[in-house]
Amino acid sequence: MKAEEIRGLWLGLLGVAIFALTLPMTRLAVGTAQAPQMSGLFIAFGRAVVAGLLSAAFLLATRAPLPRRADWLPLAATAGGVVFGFPLFTSVAMRYVEAVHAAVIIGVLPLATAAVGAWLARQRPSAGFWACAVLGSVLVAVYALLHSGSAGLGLHPADGLLLAAVACAAVGYGYGARLAQAMRADHVICWALVISLPLTLPGALLARPQTGLPASAWWAFAYVAVFSMWLGFFAWYRGLALGGTVRVSQVQLIQPFLSMLFAVPLLGETLDGITLGFALAVIATVFIGKKMPVRAAQAT
Repeated sequence: MKAEEIRGLWLGLLGVAIFALTLPMTRLAVGTAQAPQMSGLFIAFGRAVVAGLLSAAFLLATRAPLPRRADWLPLAATAGGVVFGFPLFTSVAMRYVEAVHAAVIIGVLPLATAAVGAWLARQRPSAGFWACAVLGSVLVAVYALLHSGSAGLGLHPADGLLLAAVACAAVGYGYGARLAQAMRADHVICWALVISLPLTLPGALLARPQTGLPASAWWAFAYVAVFSMWLGFFAWYRGLALGGTVRVSQVQLIQPFLSMLFAVPLLGETLDGITLGFALAVIATVFIGKKMPVRAAQAT
């Protein structure tokens, strides 16, 4: 393995470690249905505003050139996925489900990212790939049904939001990784955040907290704003660009387990055998699926 690929793997691992704290920190900031803290809307828009202002300063400091005309649409798609979709859906959902539960649902993200990457590259995943994708989705659905709690045997609306977050993140990761081949990786997320400010800034102001909140909620918000929304993408997109999307995205397999491990001491949550078993099963399908052949599409 080349030194550049090894560096890419380490940067990818750093990005995953930063992202793994996102769900527990979001849960800490948003609170629970019984003891709510910040609104999901404020967390989603507010974190993007903080990161967007930092990005504007960073782009000026590094004298970043304006994106090419061909880059604006992919940047908009990146922003739609990782600036708006994923933060908004997860922030609203995390008030109603524990972080260890959400980590299992989000566990199919690497496979979804691979599917989007194959589509963007006009590749054709094999039947085995799609079989693993379906199996992983079924496992997530069964787990969500088993953990539906007092609502009966049915999916909690929060699970639907988490699945929507997976779809959004996969699109954002796919387009962002492709942009990182043409521009500096740290500039990708910065431009996505800056072009989003006309929407995120008024959204954050309208949804800002009207009452006092504990310091723990603000510290958690600061983490998702500075690390999850900004610095984590510096490492992640750079790692994808150096080591290759297919190879580096493998390190995402450990993200659900890191999220669970962080949630236990931070939130006092428990990790039961069923949750761990389903997490292992989901990650196994992702691991096998990402090993399945993906062929280039035939020219027409």
